[in-house]
Amino acid sequence: MKNQDKNTVDGFGDEWSRFDQSALPSAEQQLLFDEYFSVFPWKNISKESTGFDLGCGTGRWARSVAPKVKKLICIDPSSALDIAKKNLSNFDNCVFDSSTVDEMPMQDNSMDFGYSLGVLHHVPDTALGIKQCVKKLKIGAPLLLYLYYRFDNRPWWFRLIWSVTDLLRRVVSKMPYKLRYVSSQIISIIVYFPLARFALFLEKLNFNVSNFPLSSYRNLSFYTMRTDALDRFGTRLEQRFTRKEIKNMMRNAGLENIEFSNSKPFWVAVGYKSSKIKDF
Repeated sequence: MKNQDKNTVDGFGDEWSRFDQSALPSAEQQLLFDEYFSVFPWKNISKESTGFDLGCGTGRWARSVAPKVKKLICIDPSSALDIAKKNLSNFDNCVFDSSTVDEMPMQDNSMDFGYSLGVLHHVPDTALGIKQCVKKLKIGAPLLLYLYYRFDNRPWWFRLIWSVTDLLRRVVSKMPYKLRYVSSQIISIIVYFPLARFALFLEKLNFNVSNFPLSSYRNLSFYTMRTDALDRFGTRLEQRFTRKEIKNMMRNAGLENIEFSNSKPFWVAVGYKSSKIKDF
């Protein structure tokens, strides 16, 4: 049985066809890239490195990684792969594969690095997915992950608000694609945008907005809010983990020297394949 949920994969194909990231401002693209790759060990990567982007989507991360490496394998089981091919057509060192995480074409122990951002919390068995990524890495090679957090660094009332929104997600995510899209865009207009911009206003008044709902979008474009609203409310399968749970999964997968980013987005972490790893 494949480690994927077909409805979720199809949903991402629809999402990325609507938001191919062509309208994302370049400065914002760089800002987001720097946040997600803040703990990635670029000093270990060179023009001789070959790695993989699992769940590449439209290729938005690959666009910034490809110029730094010899070869980048972009993997995505959804129709978004066609968009990635178009967006990355200027790079001759990108190759594309429509595999799931348990069908990746690379030989075991062959990759100099890998990353999977915002993907493995959308597969049925996240822990197994991490192991399947680690299996492809050389000893000592880094794996960068971003997994949805369980708000373990937030106050109780923040988690309560999220639980209410998750009920709405469970309804919206089961709608037909067009209704999912329309519903998510309404949410982005009446919830994301006003709360994000109000957080920006409060910040300018010297208020601490770190726990203000959707404050992480305060300096981002409405395009990103629209994209993430569809991602958040249109995705059927979503799992969330505490920092401790993520660390344990990474260790159990054979990663060591694990380092977490202490700034948004939560949680981003990098680990290195151990020489003591056991087959699974």
